[in-house]
Amino acid sequence: MPTEIERKFLLKDESWRNHAGKGTHLRQGYLCLDKGRVVRVRTKETAAFLTIKGERQGISASEFEYPLPLADAEELLRDICVQPVIEKIRYEIVHEGFTWEVDEFFGENEGLFIAEVELESEEQRPPHPPWVGAEVSDDRRYSNASLVTHPYREWKERKKHP
Repeated sequence: MPTEIERKFLLKDESWRNHAGKGTHLRQGYLCLDKGRVVRVRTKETAAFLTIKGERQGISASEFEYPLPLADAEELLRDICVQPVIEKIRYEIVHEGFTWEVDEFFGENEGLFIAEVELESEEQRPPHPPWVGAEVSDDRRYSNASLVTHPYREWKERKKHP
């Protein structure tokens, strides 16, 4: 079974931008937001995907991803997905052999920045770039699925971001 293992972090400052390229624009919406599963539609430039994730156990969750026609994805995002749709630019930065993904959110989640790193096991501890701050892997508020129903702009207490 395909498994996603990832850790999420806040950022200390904007020095990550010195190592990032232009980034990729992503739009994603959710067809199902149940506790034990989420079904997501994502567009990434000119490609689209349907992703099914199982319930998260620690920092791991089963994940299945399938290509989707871009026109179908756009229609799903517009007409069927829970609103608001997540909009972000994803930057990939390689640090000591690990690829870190920094997401800069827009729309209802503007002002939020999250760094993620995918791992091969839960025990793996990648070296942190100097711009990585506090870990928020266990704080479900920072999951994209949660940001749909509880956007960052509505949080009473927001952590300072770069």
